[in-house]
Amino acid sequence: MSPPLPDLETFPPLRDWQRKALVGYLRRRRDDYMAVATPGAGKTTFALRIAAELLADGTVDAVTVVCPTEHLKVQWATAAARVGIQLDHEFRNADIHSSRDFHGAVLTYAQVGMAPAVHRRRTMTRSTLVILDEIHHAGDSRSWGDGVKAAFEPAVRRLMLTGTPFRSDENPIPFVNYERGEDGLQRSRADSVYGYSDALRDGVVRPVLFMAYSGETRWRTNAGDELAARLGEPMTKDLVAQAWRTALDHRGDWMPQVLRAADARLTKLREHGIVDAGGLIIASDQQTARAYAKLIGEISGQPATVVLSDDDGASKRIATFAASQDRWLVAVRMVSEGVDIPRLAVGVYATSASTPLYFAQAIGRFVRARRKGETATVFLPSVPHLLGLASEMEAQRDHVLGLPKQKDGLDDDLLERAQREENAEGDLEKQFEALSATAELDQVIYDGTSFGMGAMTGTPEEEEYLGLPGLLTADQVSVLLNKRQADQLAAKKRQKAAEPAAPAQREAPPSMTAGERRNSLRRQLNTLVAAHHHRTNLPHGKIHAELRRLCGGPPSAQATIEQLEERIATIQTL
Repeated sequence: MSPPLPDLETFPPLRDWQRKALVGYLRRRRDDYMAVATPGAGKTTFALRIAAELLADGTVDAVTVVCPTEHLKVQWATAAARVGIQLDHEFRNADIHSSRDFHGAVLTYAQVGMAPAVHRRRTMTRSTLVILDEIHHAGDSRSWGDGVKAAFEPAVRRLMLTGTPFRSDENPIPFVNYERGEDGLQRSRADSVYGYSDALRDGVVRPVLFMAYSGETRWRTNAGDELAARLGEPMTKDLVAQAWRTALDHRGDWMPQVLRAADARLTKLREHGIVDAGGLIIASDQQTARAYAKLIGEISGQPATVVLSDDDGASKRIATFAASQDRWLVAVRMVSEGVDIPRLAVGVYATSASTPLYFAQAIGRFVRARRKGETATVFLPSVPHLLGLASEMEAQRDHVLGLPKQKDGLDDDLLERAQREENAEGDLEKQFEALSATAELDQVIYDGTSFGMGAMTGTPEEEEYLGLPGLLTADQVSVLLNKRQADQLAAKKRQKAAEPAAPAQREAPPSMTAGERRNSLRRQLNTLVAAHHHRTNLPHGKIHAELRRLCGGPPSAQATIEQLEERIATIQTL
């Protein structure tokens, strides 16, 4: 006996973007429809409402959801059951046919790729709506893409969802529409787009502050040479990668110092409005995850929950943590995209994964808003590539066909070798032995703008930023960060004025390092931007964007000394 149809009258109310997209979908009634919405915006609710509409009017008799992981299968089935749509998340390829007790089934892309003929027969047996969640996974491998195409070509309707940037490669994603641009390249075309900036304006997602930590790192190469470098300073790609991984070594001082700062921030959020705030540490491998869990347990005084990818019991541990008041969750590289733990408000990005796709998935775990004013804070190494991604969080990327991966900077081949296996040490790690690393707050990034003058860990200057209130609107965050920076500049000037005059015979002070010079220019640029804001009332982000348009180059957090000097000269003429 078939289950009853969902009742549209009892369906939860839709957000504005969901309602507009639903009207557009029902008006067009096309076989294929793609919705791009930032993580936390409510793609699941939107898709289930479309499923309910099509089941209710008889357009389809069944629903199939395809998602990336086993945990998400459970999450989809639970969300669907709440609105009267029964989906079988335990369906296996060997079952051949779906039980009539359900409206359909939830599958993984790997499951479809292994037996596309089984799912093609299921799709042909009943008129089916197929929901392809995080559709970019259909481009992860030829077998997955071919399997999805073969299995779901007979579907009556196909709804594609994604909330993260696409990559550039040669593999077209099944059922996605492409349009050729003036440059001759084909780009994916979405039917509905709801970006992070839109969601932030509507209060659907939280403002995210990125606290970037630099510091001195030392390691020994396989040739026995000892090298030292400061995170964030210009250096070769190999040196960046090795300094980065040295900082992430749990045996050094960098990670304990950053974890101590992150736990202090979590405490501050709990004391000032987000009483159940939780934290997530994203690690690169299982051994490191366990080491981080031990560290944060010692710092916070509470044991951390450890989730190792999709191992047995992972879904239960995630669900238990989500419903608890526990402080910290540690995941191997990340809790899978789409995993819903709304109380996560503090993150530590302690992994070497560096693609925009991965970064967006990870940050998406922290942006879901529950009530007005909640903010999120993510701690990360002061690595130029990561600073650029943090500054460009609002960027929307389409899938581009025919553009080599390396050309647009969307992949990092050097680090990719160390990311293939969660348990593998990788070639990169064998090249050196981490010796020591210390941390200090380099800058705070918000809305594409860099704030702060640098601060050692455990100092009042660092506390000024760790102690920011947890309940702030997006505009209040910007105002408060500008005030913090202005107060620090004023204090520095007072301190300098109070110092006794140097004797005439005193030697000239040593010249600044490249890092100190860049920080000084960044502060000068931010001061000029703030002054321009007060004259014109233009938002800081728009002023920075206009300077980038006029001068070229990356966001200020990632800009070179020469680029910063050019922008300073330009804004002085505006």
